This record gives sequence, C-alpha cells and structure tokens, in this order.
Amino acid sequence: MQRKVTTVFSLVLLLGLTANGQQREAFIPFVNSTHAWVDSVFNTLSNRDKVAQLFLVRAHTDLGQRYIDSVAGVVEREQLGGIVLFQGGPVRHAQLINRYQRLSKVPLLVAFDGEWGLGMRLADSTISFPYQMALGAIQNEALIYQMGREIARDFKRLGMNINFAPVVDINNNPRNPVINFRSFGEDKYNVTRKGLAYMRGMMDEGIVVSLKHFPGHGDTDVDSHYDLPQLNFSAGRLDSLEMYPFRELIKAGASGVMIAHMNIPSLDKTRNLPSSLSKPIVTDILKGKLAFRGLAFTDAMDMRGVVKHFKNGEADVRAIIAGNDVLELSENSARAIDMVLQAIKQGRLSQQDIDGRVKKVLATKYWLGLNDVRPVELTNLYRDLNRPRAEALNQRLADASMTLLKGDSLIKAIDYTKHTAIIAIGTSGLTEFQNMLGWRFDNHMCYVLSPQATADDVAAVADELTKYSQIIVALHDSRSRPRSTLNYNATVRLFINELAVKNSVFCLFANPYSLAGLPGIEQAKSLLICYQNEPIMQRAAAKVILRNLTPTGRLPVTVNAYFRYGDGT
Repeated sequence: MQRKVTTVFSLVLLLGLTANGQQREAFIPFVNSTHAWVDSVFNTLSNRDKVAQLFLVRAHTDLGQRYIDSVAGVVEREQLGGIVLFQGGPVRHAQLINRYQRLSKVPLLVAFDGEWGLGMRLADSTISFPYQMALGAIQNEALIYQMGREIARDFKRLGMNINFAPVVDINNNPRNPVINFRSFGEDKYNVTRKGLAYMRGMMDEGIVVSLKHFPGHGDTDVDSHYDLPQLNFSAGRLDSLEMYPFRELIKAGASGVMIAHMNIPSLDKTRNLPSSLSKPIVTDILKGKLAFRGLAFTDAMDMRGVVKHFKNGEADVRAIIAGNDVLELSENSARAIDMVLQAIKQGRLSQQDIDGRVKKVLATKYWLGLNDVRPVELTNLYRDLNRPRAEALNQRLADASMTLLKGDSLIKAIDYTKHTAIIAIGTSGLTEFQNMLGWRFDNHMCYVLSPQATADDVAAVADELTKYSQIIVALHDSRSRPRSTLNYNATVRLFINELAVKNSVFCLFANPYSLAGLPGIEQAKSLLICYQNEPIMQRAAAKVILRNLTPTGRLPVTVNAYFRYGDGT
C-alpha cells in the first residue's frame, strides 16, 4: 500500500497550457524571475500600495447589495492584492468579480475555497465533487488528476485564479472537528499521492493552488476557527509524518502553501503563538528547510485561533514578520497596512522584505495572465459550469470510491425475484438509492426511518420485515457535512444492531468513522462504505447491489479494530 510517490504520476507534466495553447512556464521558476511587466507595475506603487498587495479581503454575494458595495469601497480605497469569494451565486459572483476588477488599478487575485469544487460554496447551482475522504479510497489517481483539471476550468470560467486546495493534512484523529472528511485519510503516502494528482490537475490548467494546513492540522481536537489548537508532538514526529505530504508536493512544484493557526511548542516555544505568526515555522522550516519558493498564505486572519492572543492588528504585523507572502481576511486591512508601515519605520520589518514579496505576488498575477485581464462572460455561464463531461467524471469518481468491507458473496447471491425490503435510515423520504433499486426487484417494499424514529415506528418496521427473505439497509447522514458520529437515537441504533445479525446488506452513506458509534455493525454479513449522502454515491451503491459495478475502493482511515486502513475486497 505504501508505494513511493515519485512513481505515481510520471505521465503528468507540471507545465500547463495557456489559453492560446502555448506551453506555460512552471510556476516556481517563473515567480522567482524578473519580468518587465512586474517591474513596470511595481514602479507605479507607493509604499502603502505595495503592502496592500499582500492582503486579500472577504467577498460574498449572498449578503445583500449593501455588503457588496461596502467591499467594493474597500477594494477601491485600499487597492488590495485580491479577494476571497465565499457563498453566493455564479452569475452574481461573476458580476462582482467584473466590478471589483474594474475598481482595481492592479488586477486582483481571486481566491476561493474549492476543496470539492465550486459546490463547496455555490452548492445549489454548480458541481460538488466527492469529499477528499471518499477520494482517498480511490485506487486510480488519474481520475483525481482529471478532477483537478475540471475544477480549474470552472475557476477560470468564473474569473477565479486561486484554489485553497488540496487539503494534505493527515487525518489520524477520528475526533478531529475541522479536517476529518476533508482529508484524503490517515496514510501519509496515500495522502501525498492523491494530493499530488489533484494539485497537478489544477496547476496544469493554469491556476494557483494552496496546500493546507501547514505543518499539518490532521491530529487536533480543536477547531482553529474558534480557538488555538496545540500540537504537543516532537519535531521528529512532525517532520516524518505531518510535514511529509507538504515536503513531497513542494518538491513537485506546489505554487502555494497555507499556514495553519496552531501552537506547536516543539517548533516554537513562544507561549500562545500560532504557527502562522512563527518565523521559525514559516521562514526557517517552510521556506528554509523545505525550500518552498512559492506563495505562503496565512489561513484566515479573522479566526479565533490567531486573534485570540494577538489583537487589534498585531496578528497581521506578526504574520508578515514571520514570512508569509499573502494574508487572507484581515479583521481590518486598512489598520493592518498602517501597522505594517509603522513596523517598517520601527525596524521590525525591512522595505526589502516587503518589496520581494510584492514582486512575487505581481509575478503570480503575470503567470495567471492578469496582465491582460478580461471581464467574465455571463452568457451561458450556468451551462459552462455544469458540463456533461464534468458530471460524468463526478459519477466515475463516486463509482471508484465504493468500498466493500465484507460480503461480496452475499451481494452476488441477491435474487431479484425474492421478497426484498429496502430500508433507508436517517432520512425523511424515499431516496435515490431506493428508487434505483426498486425498478429491478420484482417484489419489494421501501421503508424510511428518521434518525429520531420512535420505538413504535421502529417496531412497526421490524414486524414488517418478517415477510421478507432479503433486507437491504441504507444508513444515511442527511446533515450538510458527514460527521464522525451519526445523529441516530438509541432506539434506532439498537434496531441497526438487530438488523446486523440478520442476512442484511448494509450501505453506509456517511463518514466511515461513524461505524465506531454503531455497536454490532461489525456482525453485518455485507457492508458497503459509500462515504457521503449525495446522489452520485447512492447511484454508485445501487450499481454495486445490481452487480453493474465491482467496488474497488480501499478504506482510507482506521475506524476501529474491525475496520482498518486499506480494507476493501
């Protein structure tokens, strides 16, 4: 299972193609070279304008026109380096990008958290690819590379140029509240292979990526959005495990790395200092030891993990001193710029430090083709962002993630003429999975139980099951994110335990970690892991039950003693 990363993707080039079909120069040497356009723009900037190029401001299109106008005012007044887009709609986003680009003297970087594509923020009208936990199960990295390319095409079509992805944190803590299903899993080699494929797909299509969250957020039980996590691991452990994917992907030419807000005493003993504000971590380790020469991004500078102990703009100054190139979402960018200028006067920073980073940001814009920025075309935008080719790839990814932990012989023995009960637990209505199976079984009945079903509801279904010789059970997590524990009450859990000892086929449309909270599920005769509740996963599972798909996925995490990393028939 632990193949060397360097052998995985020899067929993929780091050199992409520009819009006119010409070969694009590799990012790292490009942004560390001199360019006439960069120098010409740089020479027009005041010292304040230079510092402003290092900041990205938050932008939404779902918070009303007043909010959009207020951010427009910030963009125009402060002339910042770029924006980070959040929730809204594709057409509104495109209109906003066009407006903000017109207001900026230097073209804007436009960033977005698209770990599973545009659907991460624009869920109602764009494609959501599988979460990285599901991708971690896939044994064909070429599919993930193609996903990276499709996501990058969506970004470019919408006028965006930086994706804060992939997540290359190694999730070896099932209780992790913030990474978890966003990780490719617990094995550093598997995480690195998947991250490499995803990264190369995006970079080959000409957008900037940002590996996250350096030096590794996978073994924490605190969400840095709300507090400051502490990693009490040795420097040796961090170097050999958490930093491994970052090291390998930096060698492969990663264009960006995002630094997390975590306190790590073994790397910097400063009390309550987040890693994002630590010069030993950002400059000495990331840029020195790992020789990273791309863009170093901070995680959001309005998160409690960074501002809890460094208030009123001090976090922004320290982030620049630490060696970060771009600061994401300062609480107050105007104040931060003033404080950075003051820090230069005080000798805490040098103008030379700032100038070098500004030229790297401008070179990034030049590499992205922003020297010739053009308005986003609104015509056919929805159609272009929902391409049949991308939809087909999405289903192929779901198909490839299906992980059969046990019971291949039971699935092969399913008889479509027998009386069959198809039960959906954890949902409120008939599912795509039940509908797909229904047409194939001659004598079947579908049942639905909510996660909080009463004892009477459960008893009624249990009584009905005596009529059936085959039982197919689908366990769903209908919440927006697949958590490590299901929200089922004790009555429903007991019923699942009773079903497990029967000759039942189980399909889990939920986080694989949730198996640990279902005592007795290990007794199930057949268990298919489907990772999440989306229709693509339900269609893939139905194909397996109907014997139209052979599951090839492997479990990317260890759940407990019964279900371990790498399991799968």
